[in-house]
Amino acid sequence: MPVPQKLARSRVLTLSAIAAATSILAACGGGSGDSSTTTPPAAESTTLKGVVTASALIPGSATDPNFAAGYYQGAVVCVDANNNGRCDSGETSATTDAKGAFSLILANTTTPAALIADIGTSATNTASGAKVASRNVLRASLDQVKENAGGIVISPLSSEVQRLVEANASKYADEKANVAARIGVSATSVLGDVNTVTGSDKAALLAEASVLDKRFTYAITKLDRGDKFPDALAVAGGDPRLVGTGGVTQTSLDASAKDSRAAITFAQSQQAAFAIEGVPRYDHIFIVMLENKASSSIVNSPWAPKINALLRAGNQLTSYYATGNPSEPNYTALGAADDFGITDDSQWNCDATGANAPEDLPLPDNTQPGLASSPFAASCTQAAAVNHNIKNSPNLFNAITAAGMTWRTYNESMNPGQDIRTDSVADTGVTASDHVYAAGTLNNNTASVGSTTATFALPAGLYKTKHHPGMAYQNVRSAPEFKYSNRTMGGGQWDANLKNTTKYAIPSNYDYDQLGTDLASGKVGNLNFVIPDQCDDMHGISVKATDGTTVASDCSSVANNVANATGGAIITRGDNYVSALVKKIEDSPLWKNPQKRVAIVLMFDEGSATSGFNSCCGWNPGNSTVALPLKKNADGSFSQDTTVVNYTKGNRGHGESIFGILTNQAGAPKGVSDNDAYSHFAFVRTLQDMFGLADPAVDSSYMNRSKYTESFIAANILNLPEYAGSADTHFDAVRPINHAWKAPASYTQKQSADAALSVQTGPDASQVNVWALK
Repeated sequence: MPVPQKLARSRVLTLSAIAAATSILAACGGGSGDSSTTTPPAAESTTLKGVVTASALIPGSATDPNFAAGYYQGAVVCVDANNNGRCDSGETSATTDAKGAFSLILANTTTPAALIADIGTSATNTASGAKVASRNVLRASLDQVKENAGGIVISPLSSEVQRLVEANASKYADEKANVAARIGVSATSVLGDVNTVTGSDKAALLAEASVLDKRFTYAITKLDRGDKFPDALAVAGGDPRLVGTGGVTQTSLDASAKDSRAAITFAQSQQAAFAIEGVPRYDHIFIVMLENKASSSIVNSPWAPKINALLRAGNQLTSYYATGNPSEPNYTALGAADDFGITDDSQWNCDATGANAPEDLPLPDNTQPGLASSPFAASCTQAAAVNHNIKNSPNLFNAITAAGMTWRTYNESMNPGQDIRTDSVADTGVTASDHVYAAGTLNNNTASVGSTTATFALPAGLYKTKHHPGMAYQNVRSAPEFKYSNRTMGGGQWDANLKNTTKYAIPSNYDYDQLGTDLASGKVGNLNFVIPDQCDDMHGISVKATDGTTVASDCSSVANNVANATGGAIITRGDNYVSALVKKIEDSPLWKNPQKRVAIVLMFDEGSATSGFNSCCGWNPGNSTVALPLKKNADGSFSQDTTVVNYTKGNRGHGESIFGILTNQAGAPKGVSDNDAYSHFAFVRTLQDMFGLADPAVDSSYMNRSKYTESFIAANILNLPEYAGSADTHFDAVRPINHAWKAPASYTQKQSADAALSVQTGPDASQVNVWALK
């Protein structure tokens, strides 16, 4: 087949492969022994065309986040021959138009390589109409260019496919299929132009593109400012910057450690953005909250065989400290890494007056339509005089929403139709038979099964607002998605008869188990707090039969048998509930999708120690009376914030409890124990890393006390006088849960009085990350 002279001079491969140009020419030239046709001259240039796509979060949704699709206008597209993440002056480039389109003419001498879109701050995201706030770089691999004949789409998803190829030393086709399976779209859509896709595929692509875009922007931030690789708090052995640093106790450090890190490369920055401080990105995490049991009450307990089996099957933190006692300050701290001086379980509007007065009106008291049974008090004061309505504080819930992701709290045993902001009430119209617990042994005594034939009415307070990590925060309760994101969870003793309630009007089509529904559909949140009721979380409340005298066998605070007297009955009840809950999650399509990275955390709000080393990792050392929160000033410095009344009462600590981690990743390491000291503040920091909500180089990006690392405390010691006399700044400071720190051989771990394990000297047997995916 003769080749037209014009095409031979300048072959236009509208969207064909750079590397495929030669084979196309050969096919046209006859080949295959056709001696009558001569081979055409080599093409002088190749033209590549395509688009660079963008997305934008539309704020204010009362349901899941909404996104707009668009393009990057003014992005520079080039072949990044030296792989430095930038379109250099010597590299042929083209600039995208208002529809994100580019046409890149390459000389035939250009080395085949991936295309990048260098998206600078002069570029515009047409989905939002705004200029790009921070430089970003997106990629399309050479394999993608080869594959596409209808359009090269450079997008966050094309970048993710190539990042995974490099991370896993895998193949383009495999990772393309994996990404499609992870977000639930067709393989033909995943690298297409999202502006031309419709329906559920478009929604899924936009949601994932929004998250990925932020990660890749962060990668370029790290590259452009010359970060060292890896993050200091992800370096094996511990933060090398602390060796020889003033204000840091050196006994927890390897004195010979040197900082051998070098400036991060483009390739490294892309991987580091998905493992901030060594914490890998997860798609979904379920945090199962249990109550009031220290490590010594659970580890190896005959009353909790199922939880212990789960701990052995997954990974554990063996020195995990609570924030305070009772429950509410712990849940408040889990929402935002501070308890703000709260030391009781009082209602969220207590001492909330003046500037702190609630804004989400009307209050859910019994004067409101449909809430005649509400126990909520419209006014509340207590002796501590601590404001319980926290305003304008950064927290996980707002941060997740602002990042275009979703959160849920799943609460068991709410009265049907009640306002989530008030506790559940007793209801004689809702009854159930006794909840039989399994027999076991404790202190060599055999416990009776304890079942009765009595009928038990629904007691008050099964659902409590004090057990909600977001309830204290005004900006969470006022968020558009608050009502939508708070959901029910089944499995309770009275579930089957909740329909008989006499206290609340049941909404039509009321779903008593939204967790089960969401697991089946995959519509759970990225961040999920799973909160059993006060019978199933091991807290326990007094439950009496309708005869007024018989006490329930396994949820009473009244000791009616050996098991109850020692707490065994309530532990076994919780053990059974946790086992069923974990099985429910693990039986879901979500968990069974290996491309979805899913984790379950089993944890308790607090331990039981009241003396000794009751807490660690950012709490108020030695119960000092000088601690104040910090605020960031306009010049970037920090100073004390004196506006939080009685702040020094809080953050005192309450000992150790179990913390187990299960993951759906078949290749993830199992049986890992991390004996470093962590706290609720450390967990909040870890979640910020896991979901890409903070930047280790910017202390203020971490909320409240989760920023209190050793280096931060040392740099701000004049404003943190409670740490001035610290004998072990490692123990007293916050760090991410990443198992990076390695204890020196002579270092003896501190331990509270309610721990179950022997005090350890020296490092763990393994330093494997408890969150590792492979």
